[in-house]
Parts: sequence; C-alpha cells; structure tokens
Amino acid sequence: MPQFTPAFGLDKQGIDVDAGIHWNLGTAPLVELAVQRGEGMLAKDGPFVVKTGTHTGRSANDKFIVRDAETENTVWWGKTNKGMAPEHFAALKADFLAHLKTRETLFVQDLFGGSQPAHRVNVRVVTEFAWHSLFIRTLLVRPEVAELAAFVPEFTIIDLPSFVADPARHGCRSETVIAVNFTEKLILIGGTRYAGEMKKSVFGILNYKLPVAGVMPMHCSANIGPRGDTAIFFGLSGTGKTTLSADASRTLIGDDEHGWSDEAVFNFEGGCYAKMINLSAEAEPEIYATTKRFGTVLENVVIDPDTREIDLDDGSLAENSRGSYPIDFIPNASAENLGPVPKNIIFLTADAYGVLPPIAKLTPDQAMYHFLSGYTARVAGTEIGVTEPSATFSTCFGAPFMPRHPSVYGNLLKERIAKGGVDCWLVNTGWTGGQYGVGHRMPIKVTRALLNAALDGSLNNAEFRVDPNFGFKVPVSVSGVESQILNPRETWPDAAAYDVTAQKLVGQFIENFAQFEDHVDEGVRQAAPKAA
Repeated sequence: MPQFTPAFGLDKQGIDVDAGIHWNLGTAPLVELAVQRGEGMLAKDGPFVVKTGTHTGRSANDKFIVRDAETENTVWWGKTNKGMAPEHFAALKADFLAHLKTRETLFVQDLFGGSQPAHRVNVRVVTEFAWHSLFIRTLLVRPEVAELAAFVPEFTIIDLPSFVADPARHGCRSETVIAVNFTEKLILIGGTRYAGEMKKSVFGILNYKLPVAGVMPMHCSANIGPRGDTAIFFGLSGTGKTTLSADASRTLIGDDEHGWSDEAVFNFEGGCYAKMINLSAEAEPEIYATTKRFGTVLENVVIDPDTREIDLDDGSLAENSRGSYPIDFIPNASAENLGPVPKNIIFLTADAYGVLPPIAKLTPDQAMYHFLSGYTARVAGTEIGVTEPSATFSTCFGAPFMPRHPSVYGNLLKERIAKGGVDCWLVNTGWTGGQYGVGHRMPIKVTRALLNAALDGSLNNAEFRVDPNFGFKVPVSVSGVESQILNPRETWPDAAAYDVTAQKLVGQFIENFAQFEDHVDEGVRQAAPKAA
C-alpha cells in the first residue's frame, strides 16, 4: 500500500509511539483495513457501514477549551465554551500520549481545513480506527502528493475512542472528553467513536482563526447559479440546508462549513456529511445516490448482515444516522471548491409555531439580528401531554462551534453584506396553517419556487407588505405560488390564535436577544420584532 510519509513526523512533535503508522492512506486501503480489523462491514452497493455505539452525535457537554493567556479575553466563555485549566489539560495530554504508546496500529492523515490557500490551516489527524482516518480524509481537503511530502501541521487532532477520561484528574465531566488547546494547537478527543467530533473541531479552529484575518467563517451551505451568482444558506439541523443547496440547476460549493473572504466563498471541506434517516431517491436524488457508492461511510445505518442491504428508514440505531462522502460524488459540485462572493444570503428556519411567512426580505440590520438569533423550532416530543413546539436559538446558526463572541461574527457579516450589496432572505421551511400538530409542513415546491424567485432576482420586483410582528418585508404575490400561503395569518383557521402565538414567539426572540443588546448598534436593536 502506498504511504505518503512526510519529513516532519510525529517524533518532531514530541509524540513518541511504538505503533505501526499508516500515513495518508487512500480510500481503498483504508476500507480494506477497516474490514480486516472488524470496524464495520461493506454494504451491498459499496458503502462502508459502521456503528458508533453510545455516542451517535456530538458530546456537546464534554467539550472544553483550555483557559489561558491566549484565550482568556478572546473566547466567549459560558455554557457553550467551557473552560479547562491548563494543569488539567497537561495531565490529560500526558495520559493521552501514554495511551497512544499502547496502541499497536495508528493512522495519520495530513489535511487542509479550507479550500482557499491563503486562508487554510494544516491539520494532522491521528486516529486508532482506520474508518476514522477514512472519514476525516473524506471530510477535509486532501493535499496533493507533493504537498504531503513537505507537510508541517499547524494543528494536531488525536482521536482515541478507547481512552477513558478521569473527571477528577482531567477537569472534565465524564469519561468522554473533547479538549481544545489553542496555545499548543492540539485537540484531544477521547471516549467517543462519533467521527463528527473531528470535523467540528477543525471548524472550531477556523472559527477562531479567520475573523482575525477579516474572513467570515460560516456554518452554512453554498452554491452557484448559472450566472455565477453565489448563494449562502444558513440553517440549523432539519431546516433543509443540505437539501436546498443540492439543487441540480446550481453548482454546489459545499453543504456545511465555509469562509467568506474578499475574493471568494470557499468550502472548509472536501466532502459532505448528510443525514441519512428517511432519505429517498425521489426527494434527494443526488444525496441518495451516494449511498450506493464505494467510498461513502454510513454511520448507524441499519444493515442486514446477510444480504448487506441497508435500510435508511430504520432509526433503531440512531435518528442521527449519517453519511460522509467526497464532494465530487455530487454531480454538479464545484471542482475548485469555491465560488464568487455571494449575491444572496438565505436564513433557513423550520418554524414549528407556524408564525413566520415562507419568505421575507431582510435589511442588513435585520439580517444581523436574525443571524445572532439563529432561530428554529423543535417539534413536540412523544411524551404524554406535551403538545407545544419549542423555540431553539443557536447563535450564528452554529453556537457550539463559535469560540469568539457572537458579535465578532455578526459584525463581520453585516460589514460584508453592506459592502457587497447582498440580498438577504428569511425562509421558513417549517409549518403553515397552524402550529405543529394542527398545521402542515411547508410544501417543498413552494419553498423551491420562492427560492428560485429570490435567487434569479425577480422577487425583488414583487409588491411587499411589512409584517406587523417582525417588521420585515413579505411579498404579497409571487407567480406560481398561492397568495394565501404568503400571509401565515390567513392560513390559520383562527386568526386570533395566530396573533397570540405570534406574540409568544416575538417574546421569545426579545428574551433571547437581551444577551446581545450591549454588543450591537442601535440599528440592529431596532430590527427586533415588536411586542404588542
């Protein structure tokens, strides 16, 4: 098997191991090794299928940032960014390196976070699983062979699922730990087999580094229209970020993480990480096709051990079943992994209250307000008696990955919107005709029609009304779309009930935004929705 070993090895980083090291292996040898080692199994049509065990998603409560001179005044400390004392990290690092030395085999990938050379970061990822090495190689940007020979890492990630953390000794919460040290440029992940921790760690690195260079890091998808017009889609899980950006008529830049520099919107990654649960060939043909490809990794997708058929509708292992695949598995993906600066920004929300219109146009101040709010809604659970949806506010549409104060990212976004004359839209992919349990999900054909009108510029010529609750502009009529659905109040059987629910949501927005009021200018404060 070819091994692209750099001159700058682990020994030059002070990492002493006795293991046999597989350097920068490609897809086929990694799958081969993963099968030999019993890490998973090949499905009928070629993808590699794994179970991640207890952790089927990120362990947000087990993530810490070392609090030292570098980070004390640069990180936004609180519930999301929790501090770890340097002495606790030192103990954790010592134990990690000792544990690393007990491994018989290790896999190392040297990769780039970021597709624009001027703003990328060199990341070395050390794993004990072959499939983890394949995952991160798929998700990040892969250097050329010549670049590998001279590769020197800026940041290093060590991922050891077999490591067991000690809360008393390591200053963490449980036997699982994700510890980020921006001074030592080292990230330690232990006690979880969920591969997404590695991907999001690189996102966190770029979210910390890039604002200093005036580059806007974003948790978004992005694509390019036939006229070279880039669109950015912000949205939390379940809002349609991946689905709506994978449009056969537009070129995909990426589905999750991007930077916005003076010259380009560039993908941080070289692959995609899509939800698999209930995926269908009819609704999402491009993504569905990747489940039939060798080189795709499927996490927690149910597979028949005899026939090797997969069942994407079976959520018994996890509702958060995932697939990772190279971005070029999507037929219309950008070869350069980047595109021009954007013409349109879309904030996606799945409003389970049924209050927000299917589309609204935002001013730059309103765009910053909704970006900092990061609103979507979760539907009611299955618990008896729980019938109300619940609001979720995730700052910058990605709070868990944003180390700096949200105003840093918000102000960067507002400056770039103003500089580029970007059109901003709020799109509700959630409920209409009533809240969850009464109304119904917004028809995808309505969302696509309105998005197409926004992206081709025709929606700018529509007649607009001002929403009395949120103050943004809502089109009165759009060709091919029933006018009633554009005004959510008219879709409710009881208009008075709509008014009560709308004011409840307004109050939640206002309460959430109180934490940012001292960090934004008056224009953004005035962009807030109005309580009756």
